[in-house]
Amino acid sequence: MSWGTELWDQFDNLEKHTQWGIDVLEKYIKFVKERTEIELSYAKQLRNLSKKYQPKKNSKEEEEYRYTSTRAFLATLNEMNDYAGQHEVISENMTSLITGELSRYVQELKQERKSHFHDGRKAQQHIETCWKQLEASKRRFERDCKEADRAQQYFEKMDADINVTKADVEKARQQAQLRHQMAEDSKAEYSSTLQKFNSEQHDHYYTHIPNIFQKIQEMEERRIVRIGESMKTFAEVDRQVIPIIGKCLDEITKAAESIDHKNDSQLVIEAFKSGFEPPGDVDFEDFTQPMKRTVSESSLSNSRGDGKSEPKFGGKSKGKLWPFIKKNKLMSLLTSPHQPPPPPPASASPSAVPNGPQSPKQQKEPLSHRFNEFMTSKPKIHCFRSLKRGGAGPEDFSNLPPEQRRKKLQQKVDELNKDIQKEMDQRDALTKMKDVYIKNPQMGDAASVDQRLAELGQNIEKLRLEVQKFEGWLAEVEGRLPVRTEQARRQSGLYEAQNTSAVNSCAQDRESPDGSYTEEQSQETEMKVPATEFDDEFDDEEPLPTIGTCKALYTFEGQNEGTISVAEGEMLYVIEEDKGDGWTRIRRNEDEEGYVPTSYVEVYLDKNAKDVYKSLQKIS
Repeated sequence: MSWGTELWDQFDNLEKHTQWGIDVLEKYIKFVKERTEIELSYAKQLRNLSKKYQPKKNSKEEEEYRYTSTRAFLATLNEMNDYAGQHEVISENMTSLITGELSRYVQELKQERKSHFHDGRKAQQHIETCWKQLEASKRRFERDCKEADRAQQYFEKMDADINVTKADVEKARQQAQLRHQMAEDSKAEYSSTLQKFNSEQHDHYYTHIPNIFQKIQEMEERRIVRIGESMKTFAEVDRQVIPIIGKCLDEITKAAESIDHKNDSQLVIEAFKSGFEPPGDVDFEDFTQPMKRTVSESSLSNSRGDGKSEPKFGGKSKGKLWPFIKKNKLMSLLTSPHQPPPPPPASASPSAVPNGPQSPKQQKEPLSHRFNEFMTSKPKIHCFRSLKRGGAGPEDFSNLPPEQRRKKLQQKVDELNKDIQKEMDQRDALTKMKDVYIKNPQMGDAASVDQRLAELGQNIEKLRLEVQKFEGWLAEVEGRLPVRTEQARRQSGLYEAQNTSAVNSCAQDRESPDGSYTEEQSQETEMKVPATEFDDEFDDEEPLPTIGTCKALYTFEGQNEGTISVAEGEMLYVIEEDKGDGWTRIRRNEDEEGYVPTSYVEVYLDKNAKDVYKSLQKIS
């Protein structure tokens, strides 16, 4: 089967067919090129998707990736990044092995096709030239034969005419012979040309054209084979990355299988455990025995002088128990009175007390007036607004529950120790450099590093002081965490739920009852308001811990700012010992606390709480 023998007369059709084959090849190249673009676009989208969901550095999201489920998701994102890389490999290999190779081959194929068909046209032109020469020789022979025949007839006519001279007859005879000779020469030339044309024609159709068509056939077959090999390469490029893609999918499966729900549950406990213990049983309050209790001016809670029992928690948080109670976040600073405490009465009778019980008819300052005074206090409102915006918490993390505070303090201590080690490494390096300079003065001036060494020494000393400070706070927290008595559990359950960090961040420090106040602090009148809608803005404050209990020996009416009224025989909680000024800070419930004269109460301090309190006092 050869195109040269079977298609000897289909030169034009072969030319069209080979051009169509090149068009098909170029179409396939375009297809592969678009496939590579799709692979690149897909890989880019996968990378962007993986990057979009990657945790941002130094953000809260990084802390979330300690859970096994989120770590598995992070592993999935990383594997998807590798998965995208394999699609980029597919694109690169297809571009180099198929698109680039076929593009070069198409150029070579076009040149080869052009050369073959040029030879074919040249052969066609040669045979056509030979045919024209044959036709010209044939026409010349025919013309000469006709002229020779006419000359013969003219001679015969002249020879038969008696009136024509002998010379004319001879002339006509010679002309006829000449024409006959020319006809013979044309015949010989025509015969020679015909033989030559037949030979050329035979070579054309049986040698030249078959050879040219055979080359065109081979060229076309190579093109077909080449496009088939490219299609195999197309599939092989995909097959080569299948194992790596399979590994990526295996890693995703492995990451999914590594998810441990029990471990994640434990991490939730570690992340949010407060360290508080559940509250104990609620004591029975007997309201059948009339007790005269007055509300101190340090509180804005409803007066209980009418003898009606009221819920312990105000606002929308009433009726809820700790830790789900709504904390009162507008409690102002509790400061001790400015004047020294009154001496104890001569007897336990209420009439003997210098500031006897307040008459029920006596009107106190209206609640609305105290609330308006609080709302117009610019420094305090500014402080709460800063908290609402999520301002920085206290340095000792006192706004956190004990367990979380311990973790934060431990983390801070570790960071400071790392900083100290870094500074010490720099100091050691500079010390060695200084020794080298001393031994080899030509290398540098030893005095040039003294200033830097001094700075490093100061930095190390500052960092060590910081470490000591945070370790002291850490010791305080760790002293609170061990299991406590039922009384301490009751105190932590009902009263430690309050948090005074919002107040501390405004006043910077809790004043002692020595009468020293700043101008800004004096503007903050002490008050209590029922829980309202904006209580939700302050949920992360920590109240002062209780360090013991006390029993009121006498009735005391706290009419001055910072004091609290107590009734004889009443049991209360101690939150701050007497600092030598004659006042003890106590708490009745989560909404009422203040100062009473130390001589009016009998204090029973909890040993563990007292030790922690003393260590805190030493640190501060």
